[in-house]
Amino acid sequence: MGARALLFDLDGTLVDSERESAEAMARALRSDQGIEIVQEDRDFIVGRSWVQIYEQLRGRYPSLAWSRDELIAATAARREEVFAETGLTILPGAQEVIGRFAHLKKAIVTGSSRVELNQSLQALGLADHFEFTVASEDVATSKPSPDGYLQAAARLQVLPAECLVIEDSEAGIAAGIAARMRVVAVGVGNYADHDQSAAHVQIETLEELTDELVARVMVSS
Repeated sequence: MGARALLFDLDGTLVDSERESAEAMARALRSDQGIEIVQEDRDFIVGRSWVQIYEQLRGRYPSLAWSRDELIAATAARREEVFAETGLTILPGAQEVIGRFAHLKKAIVTGSSRVELNQSLQALGLADHFEFTVASEDVATSKPSPDGYLQAAARLQVLPAECLVIEDSEAGIAAGIAARMRVVAVGVGNYADHDQSAAHVQIETLEELTDELVARVMVSS
């Protein structure tokens, strides 16, 4: 069955903003909660959803008084500050690949918040190129649960078997496979060195994602 939709992860796949998010979160927690996070907390952000990040912080810092939504909002506000200082890194081929597959439906499925998603799409200049987006607030369970990818397929009115997932993290790859979709793993943004071996195909950058590769992945065993 051929591909009718491409479902993209965001951080680590299209952009690299997770370290900026970690710095933003650290600044917010230090300023407003009196909590000084350590490098382990910063590293935990990479490839994980806000559901997982918040649970980790609550377990490590009992004094954290914010709800998850309050933590997300405070971090998003600080991200604007960090981006003004450092900019947002767009990963190789991210903008070009969207135009290359103008003939296919496209969605983003991310563990980032809606505010963070919109910040990144604005920087990418691609907000109008995706028919649908799924953020952390839109699903009850985050990756590796398949919920986000299944929701995107349903909203795009395509079968899971007609979807190709493009991911970088181990949890995201597992989510795509659990949704019974084909999965391409992209290596360039995998700074946390997540195991990508479960993906159907591994590539280094999105520049390698061509019509020929997509066709081959969709029919591979």
